[in-house]
Amino acid sequence: MDDKKYTWQDLLDIMNTLRSKEGCPWDIEQTHQTLKKYLLEETYEVMDAIDQNDADHLCEELGDILLQVVFHAQIGKEEGRFNIEDIIHNVSKKMIDRHEHVFGTAECKTAEDVVNRWEKLKKEEKGNPTHQDVLNNIPKNLPSLIRAYKVQQKAALVGFDWDNIDDVWNKILEEIEELKEVFQEKEKEKEKEKIIEELGDSLFALVNLSRFLDIHPEFALNSTTEKFIRRFGFMEKECIKNGKNLEELTLEQMDNLWEKAKLKGGDSAES
Repeated sequence: MDDKKYTWQDLLDIMNTLRSKEGCPWDIEQTHQTLKKYLLEETYEVMDAIDQNDADHLCEELGDILLQVVFHAQIGKEEGRFNIEDIIHNVSKKMIDRHEHVFGTAECKTAEDVVNRWEKLKKEEKGNPTHQDVLNNIPKNLPSLIRAYKVQQKAALVGFDWDNIDDVWNKILEEIEELKEVFQEKEKEKEKEKIIEELGDSLFALVNLSRFLDIHPEFALNSTTEKFIRRFGFMEKECIKNGKNLEELTLEQMDNLWEKAKLKGGDSAES
């Protein structure tokens, strides 16, 4: 059994070997572009480990994220563009510069002060871009709910926001009514683009509500999806108990089982 305690340098050396002529054919073929999907997958696996409150799993998944960083650093080094030392230097400098209230003389008394200062410094570092530039710089490949949430947050920082939550509720009702009206148009095929637009407006308005409630929409929707899966599983188990398959049931019978799932434990993670 290998009892060696591997170090940071070992990891760098391993990646260097994997990318060498005598290394692994798969690793040698990878580029920044081809690795994108793995970085995304590993990020979600870290989030899953956090939700499971599994320390061992989290440790493992954070290692996989670190591997992705080292992989990109190795490719950057081979291309002569940057290396792991550059990455560490840049992020260290950024953290010091943006935390002058810790490492310097600036004052930030609340978390809100810190966020406002952080945004101000980011704009200065990027040459004071326009507010639209700030919104455009939010990655377009973020999950749509997360991107919408971040766009609204940035817009709110300059005062473009609803005055109170009642206005948000009214906007949601207005958008849903417009969606319903467009859907009910006779020439549905010609209205498809308009339906997409109004559905997007309705979702965007709901994201606004989530901000006012201080509940992230991505987590809320994911929680509901998990609840749906648990209830659906409860329905299926009840069918099996009665010697049937779900496909054999009428919609009314399924609805009855769904209500039973809601009342008799279908929402519990163990069900």
